[in-house]
Amino acid sequence: MMELGLFPLGIVLLPTEQVPLHIFEERYKELIAECLADEQEFGLLFADAEGVREIGTRAGVIEVLARLEDGRMNVVIEGRERFRLVELTRGRSFQTGQVEPFADDDDPAAADSVGRALELFNRLRELTGSDVEVPAADSSQLSFELAARVELPAEAKQELLQEASERIRVDRVGELLVDATVTVERQRRAAERAASNGKVDFS
Repeated sequence: MMELGLFPLGIVLLPTEQVPLHIFEERYKELIAECLADEQEFGLLFADAEGVREIGTRAGVIEVLARLEDGRMNVVIEGRERFRLVELTRGRSFQTGQVEPFADDDDPAAADSVGRALELFNRLRELTGSDVEVPAADSSQLSFELAARVELPAEAKQELLQEASERIRVDRVGELLVDATVTVERQRRAAERAASNGKVDFS
């Protein structure tokens, strides 16, 4: 185990995902400044009204977009390895904790599930006109790479984060992509109907 600086937030950071953050609280300005100075990672944990989750993601700052005079920063972070929070510790202005690695089981995704997930992802790209890059089919973290490229609820992302089976994750991402595709197609039909007759048919 090792001690890691923690950053509880109302978002979930998946491995490979890149997210912009505005750092304004004094304790987190100190944490991010230390990470930049020492080229270290910090731990991002999903936190909401139900508390802080125990499975999180190690994050690295890959770009500083802006440094303001009062110490605030706009940065881009990248999700890396997952960890399990074993025990919260004290002694710093920011939260710290003893953590241990959280690794996958030896349970790769089935080829047909991979193909289906990529097909659904490409369909969603077409519907939204997105030019986001399609991940490689042979990626060992395909589930995370796909989910990181789609707007998903934090609860769904946390579910993926704490699942140790890539097979189960890819199947779940496929379900989430189906839901997203249906939603986009429904919105498009509603917009077309509204444009044609001024009414929206929700039937």
